[in-house]
Amino acid sequence: MENETRSTDLLYLLNRALARELQVSVQYMMQHSIEAGKASVTPGKAPLTKQSKFVGSQAMYYLPGRRLKKTAITEMQHAEAISERIVVLGGEPTVQPDPITVGATVREMLENDLEQERGAIELYTRIIEVATSHHDEVTAKLFRSILKDEQRHHREFSDLLAED
Repeated sequence: MENETRSTDLLYLLNRALARELQVSVQYMMQHSIEAGKASVTPGKAPLTKQSKFVGSQAMYYLPGRRLKKTAITEMQHAEAISERIVVLGGEPTVQPDPITVGATVREMLENDLEQERGAIELYTRIIEVATSHHDEVTAKLFRSILKDEQRHHREFSDLLAED
């Protein structure tokens, strides 16, 4: 019974992490795409006729530019790894992301994104503690790796806000 409770607690936390990763992967990609689209239409010029000229490109279109897109892809990879781990542990991965907030300005976007990364750092630190207490070194190792990425994202968003 005690192992079942521990397992349920860990699966709950993993699903919280998955919901967060789903949220930010969509949020960051949408922020990138929206601002890239805005940047592709300059006053006095005709808009680009092919969306792929900005959405699929790696060009830096606005302040966070390429970093946001790359961060979104990293978050998608985290979601994949977390969902696989949930299944291995006998759980069912959530398909519901946390609420997505795009923001109206670049500053608003970055402030929100910075807060998302801060929350991830707290949650993933907790998951590492719980996994370690359950002697689940595989989950703890996975989240140590993900935590390093989240700490890097937090620094990048902090740096971008400082530049603004």
